[in-house]
Amino acid sequence: MTEQTQKKYELLKDDTVNYRGRTLYRIKALITFGAVVAGELGGYIETEKNLDHSGNAWVGDDAQVYGSARVYGSAEVCGNAEVYGNAWVGDDAQVYGNARVYGSAQVYGNAQVYGSAEVYGNARVKSFAVISERKMIFWATNVGSENGTLTVFNGKDGLIVTRGCFTGTVDEFLSKSKEVHDDKTHHEYKLLIEVAQSRILN
Repeated sequence: MTEQTQKKYELLKDDTVNYRGRTLYRIKALITFGAVVAGELGGYIETEKNLDHSGNAWVGDDAQVYGSARVYGSAEVCGNAEVYGNAWVGDDAQVYGNARVYGSAQVYGNAQVYGSAEVYGNARVKSFAVISERKMIFWATNVGSENGTLTVFNGKDGLIVTRGCFTGTVDEFLSKSKEVHDDKTHHEYKLLIEVAQSRILN
């Protein structure tokens, strides 16, 4: 937080929960921003590093954000959702219900993760993702020429693939892969996409 950034919330030292050996503090809005009104109570965070003071990001209801996790931009974590580990939730993403985001996962763009969904590991969920249960996402790590992470998830208009800086449909990804990768790498991506489709769509 820079010196110019006004604090938008405070930690309530008298409203805490002890969870997994950590003390989490309920937050209270100090100013009105986004859809949050000054004085409104939010969810629980461990430190101010978990929720940026800039932007309209908010942790509401009984949601919990802790560890080195970070919520920023205009993202919202609410309901009984949990974000922890080194996970990031940003931009206009929403995580709610009983969803969990953890590990080094990143949820951003206009993604919605809710229900009983879990996003973890090195998964990258963005764009218009709509994930309400575990089976709606698949990822594989240590793939491609850069040993990165391929993530396939349910979107508003079908499956979305992310890999490095690429985001697009399955057909767009396979077309781009054929264009830029050798036959072996492209074949491996095709197999991984088949597994992802089998798990998500069946």
